[in-house]
Parts: sequence; structure tokens; C-alpha cells
Amino acid sequence: MFYYIAIALIVITLDQWTKWLIIQNMELSESIPIIDSFLYITSHRNTGAAWGILEGQMWFFYVITTIVILAIVFYLKKAAKEGVLFKISLALMLGGAVGNFIDRIFRQEVVDFIHTYPFGYNFPIFNIADSSLVIGVALLMVYMVIEERRTKEKANGESGTHRS
Repeated sequence: MFYYIAIALIVITLDQWTKWLIIQNMELSESIPIIDSFLYITSHRNTGAAWGILEGQMWFFYVITTIVILAIVFYLKKAAKEGVLFKISLALMLGGAVGNFIDRIFRQEVVDFIHTYPFGYNFPIFNIADSSLVIGVALLMVYMVIEERRTKEKANGESGTHRS
């Protein structure tokens, strides 16, 4: 479990360090082009969730995030027999959840700064913690698909009804 907590701590450290850099070096709403018309570093604050939903509902985020963090830690402890991909996905989700939770507790808002325009769409500004959460969830979904296939193959192999 140590390695997975270390992954979460790396995510939290990177997330908080990048947010600190933004706060210290940029004015709110200031934007620095990295790749014109595609990627910018933009100083932004968010008091809600993605796309600004539930703006200002900090009590809700405190409760939900606490439950999510406790559930992830519980599953990490119980995951001894699960695959590495499962544990890495949980570690990334844990790091992301804690990173944004720290902002909500100490700043009453989340610092966002990665601003993209994929295919011309003005995607909501996000941060390292958000990225870690999304990657963790995606890896969890991949793990679940792989495990379901393994279970079906095992069941088909045992019943003698394997199809090619």
C-alpha cells in the first residue's frame, strides 16, 4: 500500500505546488499562451465543481469529498488481491480528491489554470488534481473491463462453452 500512498502524495504535492506558482505569479484571469488557440495557462478560481455546477456549495463538497477519500482509502487497504492497475487508479483518484479538498478547506475555492480549446471548444479550466481524478477514473474503467473479460473467459472455460 505504501507505493500507492506515495503516488497520491506525489499528485497532491505537484497539484499544490503548481497552484502555489499560479497564485504567486499570476493575476486572477491572466492568461499565458502555450500553444496559440489550443493551450493556455490561465489563473482561475472555482467555488463549484466542473463547469461551475453547485457553485458556492462548500458544505456539500466537504461531505462528499470526505466520504470519497475514506472510501478510496478503505478500498486501497482491502485491495491486496486486486491488480496493480486498480490500485494505481485509486491512488490517482485519492491524490486528486485530496488536492482539491485542500483548496476548498484553506482557500474556499479551487485554483484552476490549465485552459484548453480542443477542436475550438472552450473547455472548462482545470488543474492537476482534476487531471489525476479523470485519469484515475479512466484507468478504473479499463481495469473493470479487463476483469469482466477475465471472469467471462474463466466461466466459459470452466463450463466448456468457450466460443472463438
